[in-house]
Amino acid sequence: MRKKRVLLLSEGFGAGHTQAAYALSENMRQLYPGIQTRVLELGAFLHPTLARWIFSAYRKTLHSQPKLYGKLYRFQYKKSLNPITQMALHRIFYAQTAQIITQLRPDAIVCTHPFPSIVVSRLKRAGLSVPLCTVITDYDVHGTWISPEVNKYLVSSDKVKTKLLHRGVAGDKIEITGIPVHPGFRQPHDKTEIRHRFELASIPTVLVMGGGWGLIGGDTVLDEMLRWRDRVQLIFCFGSNQKALAKCQEDPRFLHPHVKLLGFTNEVDKLMEVSDLLVTKPGGMTCTEGLAKGIPMLFHKPIPGQEEENLLFFTENGFGESILSEETIRLWFKGLSERGNEMRRMREDIRESCRNMFQTDYSQVIMTLIHKEEQQSV
Repeated sequence: MRKKRVLLLSEGFGAGHTQAAYALSENMRQLYPGIQTRVLELGAFLHPTLARWIFSAYRKTLHSQPKLYGKLYRFQYKKSLNPITQMALHRIFYAQTAQIITQLRPDAIVCTHPFPSIVVSRLKRAGLSVPLCTVITDYDVHGTWISPEVNKYLVSSDKVKTKLLHRGVAGDKIEITGIPVHPGFRQPHDKTEIRHRFELASIPTVLVMGGGWGLIGGDTVLDEMLRWRDRVQLIFCFGSNQKALAKCQEDPRFLHPHVKLLGFTNEVDKLMEVSDLLVTKPGGMTCTEGLAKGIPMLFHKPIPGQEEENLLFFTENGFGESILSEETIRLWFKGLSERGNEMRRMREDIRESCRNMFQTDYSQVIMTLIHKEEQQSV
């Protein structure tokens, strides 16, 4: 009997969609050692040159015209893709995606971005019988995520489930699982070993993420953070933005023993373990990783659209606060340096809330979907 196969499809519009796919892949392999998984960024895999151009244009639009992006997001909020875009996807993806599915013969297909979900949904309308599971990777649901061919939706919160229900999705198709995160974010790590490896001091520590999306700049919020560097340790993660990293390495404000500048790293779970506060843009994936670690969060300049909805979810549930001015930084950093025990209790409260919110395992949902399909085909 051959091993069960799960094909996970994503797109490179921001790192979170693909991170969720890899996190789900790792979770499934740990829980079900006999399973085979394959993660593909569909556009980059089929058309790498075109994909690089599209993703670059997307990032430039977010940087230079975030309000325009927000207007487009809201305009299409309750709609599926327009016919022109659907036709473009049809010409670019459908035939080749069908070939991939024929070659890999998956027992289930999981999509962590709406575009591959739309592609696979169309193939199912044409006769594909493989069950389709769509993972919504934000705390909101845009109309492009929704298709009657989706067999199961994995969603981040009860609020997202309610929105799907209001748009006609059957309740038995929706599972509140949370957004998949790598198992490392749910496991404790040795703080002493982490501090030694990254040359960190054992003092209140703030992890700052989002340098690649404009967080690291010359604004008053950054100035206020750096004023606390004698009492609070600052770890800046720039991801793949080497230009921003190099710029800050030459900036004398960052030349301090309590300021660490890091590029891309696969050990964000370790850095969150030794941090007491996370400063970030409210992207769905990063915030969910912080939630799994129980780390309180401050949110900086959400992109209009889904990031605003993410921010609303996390602030309404007491998991973080929006940075309204440098005064927000001052109050939180003062609390870190003077009321450490209170901050640690807050962390335990967040962890407990996380455990209560997500009691359905995403890997188990997919395996149940596979077994159900097998029983129906017998």
